[in-house]
Amino acid sequence: MASFSLPQIQETPDHWGPPASPLSGLNRSVLPEELRDIPFAPFSKADKIGRIADWNANAGASGGDGGRGAGGRGAQGRRDGGAQSYGAGASAFTYFQGNDDATFSVVDNTRATSSNKRGGISLGQMTRGRGGAGGARGGGATGTRLGGAASRGSVVSRGGGRGGFSRGGGGGFRGGRRGGWRDWDRPQRTREPSVAVGQEWEQLEEIDFSRLAKLRLDVGEPEDVSQYGTLYEYDRSYDRISSVRFEKPLQPMDRVRYNPTTSDDPVLQELAAQPPAASAGPVTRIFLTDSILALLMCTTRSVYPWDIVVTRDAAGNIFMDKRDGGAFDYVTVNENAADPPAELETKDETGRDKAAATATLNTPGSLSLEATYINQNFAFQVVNEKKRHELANGPNPFYDARAEKDPVASCGFKYRKFDLSTPSDAVELFVRTEVDAVLPALQKGGAPQYVTIKTLNEFDSRAQGAGGAPDWRTKLDSQRGAVVATEMKNNGVKLARFAVQAILAGADNMKMGYISRANARDASRHVILGTQWYKPREFAAQINVNLSMGWGIVRTVADLARKAKGGEGPAKFVLMKDPNKAQVRFYAVPLAWPAEDDEGDDEEALAEVAAAAPALTAAPEE
Repeated sequence: MASFSLPQIQETPDHWGPPASPLSGLNRSVLPEELRDIPFAPFSKADKIGRIADWNANAGASGGDGGRGAGGRGAQGRRDGGAQSYGAGASAFTYFQGNDDATFSVVDNTRATSSNKRGGISLGQMTRGRGGAGGARGGGATGTRLGGAASRGSVVSRGGGRGGFSRGGGGGFRGGRRGGWRDWDRPQRTREPSVAVGQEWEQLEEIDFSRLAKLRLDVGEPEDVSQYGTLYEYDRSYDRISSVRFEKPLQPMDRVRYNPTTSDDPVLQELAAQPPAASAGPVTRIFLTDSILALLMCTTRSVYPWDIVVTRDAAGNIFMDKRDGGAFDYVTVNENAADPPAELETKDETGRDKAAATATLNTPGSLSLEATYINQNFAFQVVNEKKRHELANGPNPFYDARAEKDPVASCGFKYRKFDLSTPSDAVELFVRTEVDAVLPALQKGGAPQYVTIKTLNEFDSRAQGAGGAPDWRTKLDSQRGAVVATEMKNNGVKLARFAVQAILAGADNMKMGYISRANARDASRHVILGTQWYKPREFAAQINVNLSMGWGIVRTVADLARKAKGGEGPAKFVLMKDPNKAQVRFYAVPLAWPAEDDEGDDEEALAEVAAAAPALTAAPEE
C-alpha cells in the first residue's frame, strides 16, 4: 500500500518561510531536495490563514496592485488600507488559459425547472412585468428588479417572450419571431426590381422609410366631383355563412371590370383640361387612381418592389400612372410574413418535374394570380344583379356594350377632390375611387350605403410561406380573432391598402370574405368559409393605418415632381421601391420612356408569368 510521509522542515520562529542559506553572498534557501522545485508565494502574517491557499481568487482582485489600486476594495469586500497583498494573487500561482478552443465546451449549470407549471411555463415565468426570464421587470424567475442574466438587455427580456431576442441586447429574427429550423443557414432572398433602371436615368432622390414615417399632413373631407357606373345590391344570403359547416363554392363568373391607368381615364383627362378654379395664386393639380394612391400612402409597409410613373405636363399638372402588369393589377399574398413565399429554384431540363409542378402552386407569382382571381370572383358572386342602382352622372365610362359580349361587373366610380394645400402653396388632388356594391338605405328616403368587397385567402397552412397561419377549417369558428391577427401580420400592406381605398371612396362598409382552396394541392377550386363586416375607419385604426403620414408621403412625392428639372416644362419621373431595401428612389427618365421595345419586353414577361401559373379555371357556372 502506498504511503506518504512529510519531510522534515526546519522551524523559523523569526519569519515566515524557509530558512535563509548559511552561505554568504548567495540568496538561496535551505530546502530538502524533494521541495526544491515547488513554487513559493510570499505571505504576510497580517493576512487571514485561509488566503494562503485561495486558488480560486482572481490575480488582480485582492486589492493593492490588482483590484482598484492601493487601498482599493479586494475580492473579500474589505479595504486593505494600502498594505501589500500576498497569497493567491501572486504570479507564481496565477493560471493563464491557453488557446484551447478546439476542446472548449459549455456546461449547462442552470437550475432544474420547477415542477409547478401551467402549460409548460413555470409560475415564475408568468410574473407580470417588462423583462426578465419570465416577464419580471428586470430580474429572474422570482421577479428581482435587476437580477441576474435576465435583466432588461439580456436574451430573454422584453420581447423575447413571443419568440424574439432581447429588446436591447442583440439581433433577433424579423418581426420578433421565434427562430425556425436552420434559420441561420437560410440564404438571403434577393428580389429583382419591378423595372430595369436605364443608363440614361438620373437619380434625384433616395428616401428611407424611416424618413417617410416622420411625414405628416392633415387633410380635410373630400369633395365629390362626379359619379359613374352601375352598382348591384349586396346579397344578404351570404351573411348566413357564419360557420365553415355552411361553406359555399366560389363560382367563376365572366364579367367585365375595368382598371385603367390615370392617363387613360377620360374623366380625369377632362378635369385636367378644365382651368383651375379662381384662387389667390397658382394651383398645382395631381391626378391619380385610388389603387396608386393607396399604395403610395402605405409605402412604409411594402416589401415587394413596385414603381409609379410620374408625369408633369406643360401646365404643371402631375399625373401618376401604373404600368400594365405591375404591382397595382394584382393582389399579393403574405408579403409581410417573416418567411414569405419563395420562388421555385429546382427545375429540370424540360422546365419542371412532377414535384416542381406541385410546388409551383405556392410561388409568389402563382399565389398573386390566384388571390386576384379570388378577389374579383367573390365580388361578382355576392351581389344580386336583379337589383340595380345607377349612379348620378351616368353608366360606366369605360364600357362599350357594342364591343363587349360579357356583362359589366358591379362597379361604381366616384371622382373626388382632396385639398393638400399649405398656407403658402395650393395643391389639389383628384382621384378616381371605386365601390363594389350598394345596400339599401336604413331609412326611407335616405342615401344608399356603399360597400367595398375584399377577400383573404388560404392556400396551404403547411406549405412554405404560410406564415404560421392556422388551419381555417378548424380555427375559423373557434378562434377567428387569431386567424385575423395572423392575416394582419402576414398581409399588413394588403389590408392597409384595402382600408385606405375604402376610406378614399367614402364607403360605409367593408365586406371581407374568407376563401380557401377546396384541396390544398388544387388552385382552381375554392370555397367560401365565412364572411365578416368591417367599418373602414375602425378597421384602419385596428391595423394602425396613419392617414396623416400617408398624405405627407403623397405631398412629398408631388413636391419632388414639381421642383425637379427647374420646375418648368414637361418632364417624366419614376418612383421606385427598392426590391431589397426599405427605401424608395426617385429617377428622372426621358419623356419617350417607356419605348415600344420596353413595352414588348413587359408583355413577354407577363406571358411567362401566365404560363408558369396554374390554370385558374373551374367548372362552368351552374
